[in-house]
Amino acid sequence: MQTNLDLRALRVFLQVAELAHFTRAAEALGLPKGRVSQGVRELEAQLGARLFLRTTRRVSLTPDGELLAERARALLADASDIEALFQQDQQLTGRLRVDMPVRLALDAVLPALPAFLAAHPGLAVEVSCTDRRVDLVEEGFDCVLRVGAVHDPLLVARPLGTMRMVNVASPAYLAVHGTPLTPDDLLAQGHQLVHYSQTWADRRPRFEWLDAAGQPQSLTMPSRVTVNNTDAYQAAALAGAGIAQVPHQGVRTALADGRLVIVLPGHVPAPLPVRLVMSQRRHTPRRVRVFMDWLAAQLGDRLDAGA
Repeated sequence: MQTNLDLRALRVFLQVAELAHFTRAAEALGLPKGRVSQGVRELEAQLGARLFLRTTRRVSLTPDGELLAERARALLADASDIEALFQQDQQLTGRLRVDMPVRLALDAVLPALPAFLAAHPGLAVEVSCTDRRVDLVEEGFDCVLRVGAVHDPLLVARPLGTMRMVNVASPAYLAVHGTPLTPDDLLAQGHQLVHYSQTWADRRPRFEWLDAAGQPQSLTMPSRVTVNNTDAYQAAALAGAGIAQVPHQGVRTALADGRLVIVLPGHVPAPLPVRLVMSQRRHTPRRVRVFMDWLAAQLGDRLDAGA
């Protein structure tokens, strides 16, 4: 018996497989949950195979489901390449779900986003602004703008550039503690760090820098203020709570108007890589590729070359 598979059914199946959740898949696809569940049941009936193991909280692929997922990804990628040949002039439609750091979103992306949406009236964009490391697949993001290292082998990273780092403190803070000229002065003069940590379990404030040979060095220092948000980090430095190590891009205005001062300019951390990250398992719709290209262009003059 010949089986004619519906590409739409395969897309629904893959969305459930990647998010391991029917409700989240339905939200990502903009479909009712019942329609997604029904579509998977019909696909299982058509193939005569059970594709998912279901529990009350999560679903996982069966061996047959794993086999279908591998083939379906390749099939949909081929179909997308064919469609792209004839859709270059067609309007983009659908919903994008992206995540990015708060400061980059506020300074570079959100101010320019209305112009992007005006050029693509069929698109809607959900922008998550957070400094935590989101789970790209589990939370259903199309792409994530990430600052720092990317270690997950299941993710594909597109390098955009780097952010140069500086050490800063407020003039009022330096008036009390003095201006350090070498890392040894940090402890000798009784300096404090503003401690930035995305996990409260990290209780080891460290001043970090690259030595003359380009090797990373660090010095454990006292800190009385710990934050987990980049805006709070900068605000604490402005208030005089200690020395902060931040991307130069984010404090240009505060440096220009004198609210912050650079210290130890010859002892700064390695530049932070900035990348666009997405799942290597996920077929990339054209709307996502177009948005990623636009986002890279928006950040171009804010980043240093290399990654």
